[in-house]
Amino acid sequence: MKTTRSGASPVLVPALAITVMVVALLQTVVVPVLADIGRALDASPEAVGWTVTANLLTAAVLTPLLGRIGDLRGRRPVLLGILVVVAAGSLLAALTTSLPLLILARILQGASFGLFPLAIGVLRDELPSHRLTGAMAMVSGTLGIGGGIGLVLTGLLTRNNGDYHRIFWLSLGVALFSLVLAAATVPKRRPEVTGGIDWLGAGVLGVGLALLLLPLSQGHTWGWTSPATLGCLIGSVLVFTLWVAVERRVKYPLVSLPLMTNRPFMVTNVAGLFIGVAMFVSFLAISGFVQTPSAVGYGFSASILAASSVYLLPGALSGVIAAPLGGRLVHRFGGRATLIFASALGAVGFAVMAVLHTASWHIIVGGLLVNSAVSLGYAAMPALIVAEVDPGQTGVANGVNSIARSIGSSLASALVISLLNSHLLPIGLPQESAYVAAFIIGAVGLALGAVVVAIGLPRLGDRRDQVEIDHEQATSLAGEWATVSGG
Repeated sequence: MKTTRSGASPVLVPALAITVMVVALLQTVVVPVLADIGRALDASPEAVGWTVTANLLTAAVLTPLLGRIGDLRGRRPVLLGILVVVAAGSLLAALTTSLPLLILARILQGASFGLFPLAIGVLRDELPSHRLTGAMAMVSGTLGIGGGIGLVLTGLLTRNNGDYHRIFWLSLGVALFSLVLAAATVPKRRPEVTGGIDWLGAGVLGVGLALLLLPLSQGHTWGWTSPATLGCLIGSVLVFTLWVAVERRVKYPLVSLPLMTNRPFMVTNVAGLFIGVAMFVSFLAISGFVQTPSAVGYGFSASILAASSVYLLPGALSGVIAAPLGGRLVHRFGGRATLIFASALGAVGFAVMAVLHTASWHIIVGGLLVNSAVSLGYAAMPALIVAEVDPGQTGVANGVNSIARSIGSSLASALVISLLNSHLLPIGLPQESAYVAAFIIGAVGLALGAVVVAIGLPRLGDRRDQVEIDHEQATSLAGEWATVSGG
């Protein structure tokens, strides 16, 4: 068992929280400007869509591998290396006017998904047990904040037909700031885990995930029953079967097979998938709904700036409160109860928007509830995962959870885009019923997530190995976050 150091920087937790926020920010910052990129580069929507698809595919392939390398080779150098790669990708994206080079830049930025499992590993290495639960909750909860903040900043930077390159200059600045922050706060530590890197297993898993995510991202373009879509889905099943066979035969498997049959671990990942669905359904459906011209009978004729700053910003800001609150809820009631509460809260938020969406405040309140739920859900999951894995599996286990959330995000994008494109008014805009259906999907998904957690996790199972954190220490963590975030 690893021992923790007592001399960790007092700002290690908020520094890692800001670093992890880069993941969600880079995932969403490009979404509102895809049409602008297409016009500027004279590219079709399908071609520009690869700036999102390539990013998600890279994340799926690299995240578990980077987590494992960090477990074995040291988390600090891998974390800093990822930030250097992300900065390079951001610089390339800011300078290029070539779509292939922009896609390459987004591939480099996809490495950012490896930051989260590494950050959780650093916390487990460096913090005493009585601070760990709250710290993990705070760092994980910021994933729900970064996505909303990314959309808001995109709206600000591209207002009045601003150049889309500005968002990549922003990405570069954030990556460099995080690099300096991490270099100053994450201590050097010699890894105590032994073993090897399962390169074959990582490669096979990457192919399987690519075959799964590719049709989810492109199915609305290819057609859901097209040979390409069905072929990829069938291929993913075959490759995942091959991967299980490979993992049974290697000495140091990338993901321990007993871990993949661990019910609490797998239930937590299913919940992560539903949380990922909720986050992207919220972003895409709210943005599209409020920007619809009110003349068609619904919507609020909002600009990109108004959509982000008026309708999405309250939800993003709520995460600043929800992230540290999640740590206290996990301590007081356990990860299971916190995750159930988060899922139920988000389902209520979607239900509000499905039923009430004729006034701006309906959407603002619904979005605030959903985004608070996402932050609370993210805050609960690391405690549940860490309780089930050895220290040497911390990185790869949280990497698997990141993949589950990425699959959820891709699934949400596919569902929302398909809904909006299949229910059109004569003028080419989506029908109101399409957005209502998207909100209902979000509500049902989170409700199912709550049921799965309630049934699949034992009532006290998530507290078996859970570390304790007292009220004073939780308050201290919240104060550290408020100091750095300016709250």
